[in-house]
Amino acid sequence: MKLSSRNLLYIVLCFSTHILSSQHKFSGYIDADKWSGEVYLSLIEDYRQLSGVYPEQIISKTTSDSLGYFSFSGDNLPAKNRMYRIHLENCSDDDEKTIHFNGFCPDSKEILFIANNSDTITLPFSFDKEMFCKIVSNNQNSNAFIKVDSIIDEMRFAFASYRSETNRRINTKKWFSILHKFAKNQNEPLTELYIYTFLSNKSNNLYPYYLEDLKENTYYDDLLERLQKKYPDSRYFNQYKSELASDKFLINPKEATSKNYWLWLVLFLLLASLGFNFFQFTTSHKKRKSSLDVEKNLTQQEQKVLGFILEDRTNKEIASSMFVSVSTIKTHINNLYKKLNVRSREEVKSLFTNK
Repeated sequence: MKLSSRNLLYIVLCFSTHILSSQHKFSGYIDADKWSGEVYLSLIEDYRQLSGVYPEQIISKTTSDSLGYFSFSGDNLPAKNRMYRIHLENCSDDDEKTIHFNGFCPDSKEILFIANNSDTITLPFSFDKEMFCKIVSNNQNSNAFIKVDSIIDEMRFAFASYRSETNRRINTKKWFSILHKFAKNQNEPLTELYIYTFLSNKSNNLYPYYLEDLKENTYYDDLLERLQKKYPDSRYFNQYKSELASDKFLINPKEATSKNYWLWLVLFLLLASLGFNFFQFTTSHKKRKSSLDVEKNLTQQEQKVLGFILEDRTNKEIASSMFVSVSTIKTHINNLYKKLNVRSREEVKSLFTNK
């Protein structure tokens, strides 16, 4: 069957649209007069390394043109949202190793955003050729970090008005609530992680208040569920789960310990059982070995009596087989018990059943 030129064109257009829909393009402008022109794209999987220069995170590099325009494009990014960073710097090759040792570069500029493999993102100049202050994207979550930063700046300004501890304590709960509410309304757990990273930073003055909030606020457990639902088995989820458990143990070690008490109890009982069984086996083995050594010191008649006992013969049957009286057999059995250090036929049999 032959295809008409119109049908063929339709198929090509549909196929091309499908390909284009699975590609990303991140572009923008930099001030070419102030910056070297080399621009880097990083995929951030460790949310504790949001800001800075980390070579292991860099996935692409490009150079801007004479007007400062740069672009990243392709189809190699994850289909789901991830955290990304575009940054540039003026460090020389000789300075990079020493300056970037802690991920910190004093002469750099960066912007953080959320994106996926099908997003088109533009970073235009703002006033006075300011870079990385605005994000234009088809992904409504891409500029969430910029909005969060704006709220944090408002919070800092409010705290700066009165630097007292009382003011900070009273207003912290309000700002925590504002940030949590904003992030949750974005319907994107990565935005919530961005806020969590700021609030739970140990070098942050808000860290003690975060620990207090963690004691009574179910928000953090709810965030864990949202991360698990949207990003199961991701590094974001696993890292947050570990940190949350660690912080909960820090604020209430007794409770965390009591939850695992039954596990320790089961483990203790298991070890005790294994220890008892080993002791029983060792004791039985030693006793059996000792009895076997004693058996060598038995007289010929006592050895015959031992054999008949192991065959479940009665004293009368043993006496008849050995052509002696029953009283004589009883004497042999008493001597046998003393030498084997036992008190009954059952104990004799237990010594030699595995012989």
